[in-house]
Amino acid sequence: MAETLTVDITRLFGSNVFNQKLMKERLPKETYKALLRTIEQGTGLEPEVANVVANAMKDWAVEKGATHYTHWFQPLTGKTAEKHDAFISPTSDGSVIMEFSGKQLIQGEPDASSFPSGGLRSTFEARGYTAWDCTSPAFLKEDAAGNVTLCIPTAFCSYTGEALDKKTPVLRSMEAVSKQAIRVLRVLGNKTSKRVTSTVGPEQEYFLIDKKYYEKRPDLIMSGRTLFGAPAPKGQELEDQYFGALKDRISAFMKDLDTELWKMGVQSKTKHNEVAPAQYEMAPIFSTTNIAADHNQLVMETMQKVALRHDLVCLLHEKPFAGVNGSGKHNNWSLATDDGINLLEPGKTPHDNEQFLIVLSAVLIAVDRHADKLRASAANPGNDLRLGANEAPPAIISIFMGDELADILSNLGKGKKASSKGQHFLHIGVDSLPPLPKDNTDRNRTSPFAFTGNKFEFRMVPSSASISGPNVVLNTIVAEALDEIAARLEKSKKNIDAECAAIVREAVQKHGRVIFNGNGYSAEWIKEAKKRGIPNISSTVEALGYMANASAVKLFEKYKVLSGQELHSRYEIYLENYIKHSNIEALCAVYMAKRLFIPTVITYTERLAETIGKLKAVGATVSVQKDVLTKVSSHLEAASEKLVTLEAALKKAQSLSESLAKAEAYRDKVLPAMNDMRSDIDALEATLPSDVWPVPTYAEMLFNL
Repeated sequence: MAETLTVDITRLFGSNVFNQKLMKERLPKETYKALLRTIEQGTGLEPEVANVVANAMKDWAVEKGATHYTHWFQPLTGKTAEKHDAFISPTSDGSVIMEFSGKQLIQGEPDASSFPSGGLRSTFEARGYTAWDCTSPAFLKEDAAGNVTLCIPTAFCSYTGEALDKKTPVLRSMEAVSKQAIRVLRVLGNKTSKRVTSTVGPEQEYFLIDKKYYEKRPDLIMSGRTLFGAPAPKGQELEDQYFGALKDRISAFMKDLDTELWKMGVQSKTKHNEVAPAQYEMAPIFSTTNIAADHNQLVMETMQKVALRHDLVCLLHEKPFAGVNGSGKHNNWSLATDDGINLLEPGKTPHDNEQFLIVLSAVLIAVDRHADKLRASAANPGNDLRLGANEAPPAIISIFMGDELADILSNLGKGKKASSKGQHFLHIGVDSLPPLPKDNTDRNRTSPFAFTGNKFEFRMVPSSASISGPNVVLNTIVAEALDEIAARLEKSKKNIDAECAAIVREAVQKHGRVIFNGNGYSAEWIKEAKKRGIPNISSTVEALGYMANASAVKLFEKYKVLSGQELHSRYEIYLENYIKHSNIEALCAVYMAKRLFIPTVITYTERLAETIGKLKAVGATVSVQKDVLTKVSSHLEAASEKLVTLEAALKKAQSLSESLAKAEAYRDKVLPAMNDMRSDIDALEATLPSDVWPVPTYAEMLFNL
């Protein structure tokens, strides 16, 4: 039996983080207080304070084995970026000392020319700046080679000040929603809370496959998903994977993953098998939105690195395998005050919880008014393959409230008196089992935006994407609704309760159409949503158009979250990404068809025809062989013809110069042509002997772990 090593998790957790506990221990008292004011109140950081902090941070990092530091930032690629600099500084006698100044801590200067800017910067205009985000603690990253690097979370902007990253708009949106929420709280009588913070707990779904299979699949390597593949004899129909016992190999991976994440302060809490074979999930404890976004980037990166140590590959694509569930990222969002009040906590009597109902109304107004922007925030090529399928919410944005809250809101919307049923208990009917307290809402897996007790779960976020974009939208649209509510309440100081009732009533009357507690997968809901006037934005290309239209520019500029230029740059970048991603997939499909599948099938048919000839020569019956040859030849001919169609569609799309027209050509012509060719190649895979087929099959990849 393997030896079990005991790990003190309380000592391990955060051991690679320069957190507040460490700051308090290592910094002079006044320096620590000054830094804390900057973190908590946003006051400026004096150079002398920065110098002391930088030196203490360097000493700690060097003690832990670090030789380099990096400004760790999140450009608009959706990945993270880092340029490593050594702590060494030369001396007059030819030796070196280890130095790190406040200026080096606060500001860096990576080359900005090779990162996406969407027209904000020309290639020859290379200068960009990184600025230390002291609200997100610095941490150490360790790699398999034993290198240790001090990572300083930073914002990334151009020489002219535009945000070129994911972090800056998050921080701006957090300021916006805090400012407006505090206004509402003040009018409602809260005089103690100083700040409201959006909090997020992003669940991360992913697949694991054996590395030896991955290396033989050009489509997985190039595009992150299988462009071809016949269904395995077994899929997820037995529903035996979900929450099933973890295999030893997977458990070993998850153990190492937790260890690496815990060291970096990522609060990895939950791990389990997901619905599809070879699919899993990790869920953290809630953090403030900017830290949650930073940590989720670390989660994705660490999953992929740790998987390789176990001869596995972690797939983060939204739909790596057709016919089984894809992966998403459930973005659990809420608002909390600095003194511990969750503004979306309904309490035992939500019907008379004025603060809760006002904040709930703000969310209702925001989501209905700006459903198009929320949909755009969750748009990417992989999600087009996932949304609306059995495991994912539809592309229609609706809110699940649960029966009790829906009834309360319905009554308040009609001006009627509402009531709550109080605490419920579930009695299972077995004497030895205790009664279970019931939540005030059920769960609805088909809803893209569901209230789940004391938070909203935005289930539409793509598994491979940063959570920054969706939370920027959420924070900003709710800030707008809270702004309007605050203005009304501030004008009605003498009769706050009556005005609150009016606000809730009007919110339900004008925006209650977005509440839907039923089956979001049903065809009836698509018809009903259309009747209600709720948009059904089915594709990324269409969704991205709502990212920088007049309504978006007006909203994001008003709350100083994104300028019109910054919005348009993101639209251009994400549309270009869709084009490039689709082009890579199409080129890879052509490559695999020409270099792998068609030659393999031709060789097989030649051998089969030769065998038929030999058998006929000795008088043997060959009807079965001839049927197989006919079937295979038919699919081979069809696949070859469809390859020609695909190449023609690809060539035409590539020739277009206007970005939107080009993206539409890939969506409407190229990708359907790929899928059409796939149907014949998948049929060939299902017919040819397994030892002949040139790539690993679904059965091998999904079940051999």
